Amino acid sequence: MAGTKQIKTALISVFHKDGLEDLLKKLNAEGVKFLSTGGTQEFIESLGYECEKVEDVTSYPSILGGRVKTLHPKVFGGILARRDNEGDQKQMAEYDIPAIDLVIVDLYPFEQTVASGASPEDIIEKIDIGGISLIRAGAKNFKDVVIIPSKAEYPVLLQVLNTKGAQTDVEDRKMFAERAFGVSSHYDTAIHSWFVAE
Repeated sequence: MAGTKQIKTALISVFHKDGLEDLLKKLNAEGVKFLSTGGTQEFIESLGYECEKVEDVTSYPSILGGRVKTLHPKVFGGILARRDNEGDQKQMAEYDIPAIDLVIVDLYPFEQTVASGASPEDIIEKIDIGGISLIRAGAKNFKDVVIIPSKAEYPVLLQVLNTKGAQTDVEDRKMFAERAFGVSSHYDTAIHSWFVAE
């Protein structure tokens, strides 16, 4: 397993923005570049930080009422590319795919929406597709990528950054990957339970 990895570019796609400020401040101080979409991008810029639009990387706008924003080979290629694989690196160069070292996600609040008594149509729209895919991709490639799968992990990452700067060890990345699959599993179980009950 590869050891220490530097965080240079972070993709941030979150539903809840609370708790993100301290993390953004530290990442910005460490020279990490931000990449984001929609409301998250606006939030990052409102704090005075530069943030590249995912749409500028992919050359595609957010479509289908926001259902498709990050689902693109330039995004997922940047997360899933193996940094020590010559073939992957050649394809990243060939297709102008930027390496993404850190993925921060906070999923649509599916369970809270169900609990609120919302309509089935509203509940369906709170089934996160891009976010859950980002979580799985980042966790799968933990050898090279840090995945933060919920706002509950923001303080954990901040502690790592305060201790080590914008660097992580493979043990850190594996820990976050384990938590990420826990979030993914819980989320899908909640969705499955709702479908069974409907």
